[in-house]
Amino acid sequence: MISYATDGGGVGAHVDQYDVFLVQGTGRRRWRISVDADAPQEFRDDAELKLLRKFTPTHEWLLEPGDALYLPPGVPHEGTAVGTCMTFSIGMRAPSQAELLLDFAESLAEGIGEESRYADPDLKPARAAGEIDAAAIARAARALERLRGIDDARIGEWFGRFITRYRSAQGAAPLRRAATAAEVAGRLPGSTVFRHPWSRYAWRRDGRAAVLFVAGERYACPLALAQTLCAQREHAGSALARLCTSARAGEVLAALINAGHLHLAPGR
Repeated sequence: MISYATDGGGVGAHVDQYDVFLVQGTGRRRWRISVDADAPQEFRDDAELKLLRKFTPTHEWLLEPGDALYLPPGVPHEGTAVGTCMTFSIGMRAPSQAELLLDFAESLAEGIGEESRYADPDLKPARAAGEIDAAAIARAARALERLRGIDDARIGEWFGRFITRYRSAQGAAPLRRAATAAEVAGRLPGSTVFRHPWSRYAWRRDGRAAVLFVAGERYACPLALAQTLCAQREHAGSALARLCTSARAGEVLAALINAGHLHLAPGR
């Protein structure tokens, strides 16, 4: 985020729940922080933003163009412009537990058909109008049985998709004309392969092979190829060609190239 302010301008004292790097662009901005662990962090009730009701700074810096200030999560801070200025705020934002839980529940729900519904064929007249009795709770619990006994493999499958697409501001553009695995294999030895800067990669073991996750999609992949693709952003095409010892490996590379996650360029 880039914030612009005139002399004396600022958001107000607040707290961010993630790592933040504040890089001064133009002009100057004075930053005050509080490292008092016992300082109150109640919010004001007269503002839409979560601004601190009380703020007693313990440290202060005046940032000049090019200066940077790192703020760990949970540190109260306030920035005030000294003259006209612009500040680059780079937040390393981790997902909240609420976001993780909601996304995982949605991933479980994707595989449930419309025919699976809450049912009460054993319903009996209620003793009192509007009462939710123990039998109703038991029926609701049965409808949520998919939440029980979830194994690590199911969580790993979801998490690989989630973390590689999480907060991706942009996406790779697919090729207008898809290349076949044979065409990719022919071009690889004389090419340099670049990873798209917006594409996130991760992998997990699946027996002797691996599951490769890229931008929220999964690919069954040879282990060595998955490790190499995740470890580097630039590859010699000849090195990748040597890893393509199976049809599956060639298909994965072709799929990633066609989706725009990898780019073939003339070799250096």
